[in-house]
Amino acid sequence: MREIATDVLPELDAFANAVRARDPRAGSWCEAWTVRDIVIHQAGNAEELARVLSAHLSGRPVPTRRFEERETPYRAMGDLELWSAFLDRCTELAEVCAEAESTAEQDTEIEWTGRTVTVPFFAEHMREELILHRWDVTGDDSTAQQALSEPWMTRHSVLQVGRPLLARGAAHLPLDDRHVIRGRLRVSGTDDIVVTAGAESTDIGFASQEGAATIESDAATRALLLWGRRPANPNRWHSDAEPEELRSLRLLLSGY
Repeated sequence: MREIATDVLPELDAFANAVRARDPRAGSWCEAWTVRDIVIHQAGNAEELARVLSAHLSGRPVPTRRFEERETPYRAMGDLELWSAFLDRCTELAEVCAEAESTAEQDTEIEWTGRTVTVPFFAEHMREELILHRWDVTGDDSTAQQALSEPWMTRHSVLQVGRPLLARGAAHLPLDDRHVIRGRLRVSGTDDIVVTAGAESTDIGFASQEGAATIESDAATRALLLWGRRPANPNRWHSDAEPEELRSLRLLLSGY
């Protein structure tokens, strides 16, 4: 693994070690995905992030491809070829991100999946993918707990990915003018994360702690909930909400 990859993506080693310790056919906490499926997804993520950022740097922007298109070539590979391709794509992404950091305006707006992001998004998003999908492989070990608890992980999930996540969840709910979902996710000592979803729009953001929370938890658990996951130990979150309110919120936060 080239040094630049782990410099730009410091969570890569931990992800790689977790994956290599398991059979590619083993299941994971990501619904209906094996460990091999996760590696395919991650190879496609790294390739697409590098492709879009590189095209921006060259002055010839390209649209973001859908998951199916970017992942299909990797599904045809054997396990060893896939693993090598994944590491190569991570190295290529790291090289493009390093070039962008030194040559591009960091606040330049770049098209990504129907919205605009800035240059730092590309490395940070891959780092988040490595943390989240490592948890899918290992569950609640100490490395996952620490990484998921990092404040930047929560900020990225809310500010950079929150609206697409909510839109995906809202599509599965019977939302209308009379059925609006509201929720507060609280961690002691931090701002609440407030989510709303109605017939016309969804929203997610930070707000000062006020009133009752829908769910209270530790920081790592809250990050998992935002992505449609739940910790193995249910005692890590608490709620006074009614079952129907909790059920609607969990469907909204169904993630990817």
